[in-house]
Amino acid sequence: MRILRHPAEAAAADRGAVVAVGNFDGVHLGHRAVIDFTRETAGRVGAPLALMTFEPHPVQYFHPEAPPFRLTPFRAKAHRIEALGVDLLAVLHFDRALAQVSAEDFVRRFLVEGLGARHVVVGYDFHFGHKRGGNPALLQQQGEHHGFGVSVLQPIAAGDGAVFSSTRIRRYLAGGEPREAARLLGHPFEIEGRVETGDRRGRTIGFPTANLSLGDYLRPAGGVYAVRVGIEGRAGAIQWHDGVANLGTRPTVGGSDLRLEAHLFDFAADLYGRHIRVALVEHLRPERKFAGLDQLKAQIAEDAQRARVALRS
Repeated sequence: MRILRHPAEAAAADRGAVVAVGNFDGVHLGHRAVIDFTRETAGRVGAPLALMTFEPHPVQYFHPEAPPFRLTPFRAKAHRIEALGVDLLAVLHFDRALAQVSAEDFVRRFLVEGLGARHVVVGYDFHFGHKRGGNPALLQQQGEHHGFGVSVLQPIAAGDGAVFSSTRIRRYLAGGEPREAARLLGHPFEIEGRVETGDRRGRTIGFPTANLSLGDYLRPAGGVYAVRVGIEGRAGAIQWHDGVANLGTRPTVGGSDLRLEAHLFDFAADLYGRHIRVALVEHLRPERKFAGLDQLKAQIAEDAQRARVALRS
């Protein structure tokens, strides 16, 4: 997959694509249905398959004071999109200048002059341009004017009627329901990053951990989780291991910063500096403060056993 940061620099091979436009946070099953539709359309006309997205997320620009909410920061989102066979990911830098571009100029500059889009796919609630002045109806008018087709997709729901929604997924994660979130995502929610050096206290009680900061990720419910941990190897290959993790501030040892600490079962290699993915499978219990390290060690052993059982189900 090619990543294009400046549509004006699109190569000849990038032009004439069928383009789906949106934020695609989480790349959930609803997004995948949009991408599948876009792929089918591209296949019928013999055009490249492209996605256009925005970084940072517009909400981060307009509301910098808002708590972290991303399901997939850019690196994770790009990996998910690439795995779906997308040819081109056009990434528009969302800043003050882009926020002031009118809807008509957005179409002209980025879709027509930049990508030479042959067909554009958006959701029914898509808005774009200065003060959200553009909507699907305007996009269709612009398509007629500039000579490209437009498809507007309606909400996509699971068999039980639940609409695939990033907002709904965030609500499940905040409520400690990762399996429900996974049902809409199509995969377990993951937090990925480079393993940081912690206080190494876990080694002293027999449960060494790989520590990640959450960065821009949404903060799921705190506590202990059954997890699967993917270790990134050469050429992007991932080796998965079962484990148990604590998401919280570690009150027993006087911690204060929020951290994800994952203990991998039956694993002894050094992971410092390695890039890993931690998939939250089941929330086992809230975080709590223990009387001392012996009590904490006994609880972790119990948590690990519960996690092994949860990961077999």
